[in-house]
Amino acid sequence: MTAPYLGNPKRTIEVLQKYDFVFQKKFGQNFLIDTHVLDKIVSAAEITKDDFVLEIGPGIGTMTQYLACAAREVVAVEIDKALIPILEDTLQEYSNVTVLNEDILKVDIKKLADERNNGKPIKVVANLPYYITTPIIMGLFEGEVPIESITVMVQKEVADRMQVGPGTKEYGALSLAVQYYAEPYIVANVPPNCFMPRPKVGSAVIRLTRHAAPPVEVVDAKLMFRIIRASFNQRRKTLANGLNNSPELSFGKDEIQRAIKACGFPEGVRGEALTLEEFAALANEFRK
Repeated sequence: MTAPYLGNPKRTIEVLQKYDFVFQKKFGQNFLIDTHVLDKIVSAAEITKDDFVLEIGPGIGTMTQYLACAAREVVAVEIDKALIPILEDTLQEYSNVTVLNEDILKVDIKKLADERNNGKPIKVVANLPYYITTPIIMGLFEGEVPIESITVMVQKEVADRMQVGPGTKEYGALSLAVQYYAEPYIVANVPPNCFMPRPKVGSAVIRLTRHAAPPVEVVDAKLMFRIIRASFNQRRKTLANGLNNSPELSFGKDEIQRAIKACGFPEGVRGEALTLEEFAALANEFRK
């Protein structure tokens, strides 16, 4: 197998010029051009020759080459048709890579894991565009997909949001959702000059290691997440008002006050003050 040769600006420009490639704003394309960062991602994902890796958004195949050298098998899902001939070219030496020209949100990942990895947990690696980060990560966690870890490059503020706790301004529904399913760990901060074209903001690599079992006991996780969303939809409002105003919830005012009181929360408490455990307790109280 050829050693990875993409990952520096010169090689990236050569490939893009050869195919007259035009960056698509709608796909949020920023290609990595820093070999240190690529090495960091592969080592943070702890990929071994036993692993099946799902890569989301391979671009021109830069990280795919690194993954192919480390893993048993890689399936790379790319939405942009214009990149498919480029990937066929840059990945032709790597026999353990399959490229799918599809939208990751429509791919049956569970089926992929069953067929390619005997249903065992897979590792996901991705360089995600900002606008679609949350739907992809939540789709992976909520979709009953067997996942061991997700190692992703995201906008720095999104990575921060995934790992903070109550009382910070970044804390919100995404923090709680990620922490319910996984242990977040920021591997590296990545400045804009590591990409082509340069994004306007900094990025970070974050690794989300799936919990063997959720860290809190909750009777109805879907209800808990509806409560969480309602609490953060109107951050300035009290928890009681947030829940009362939510179209997703059908509890009466008295019922809401009773549950908040039963959990021992102060009357004017705001959602942003509650921990994951406390949201679980509240959801369980409503289910009594």
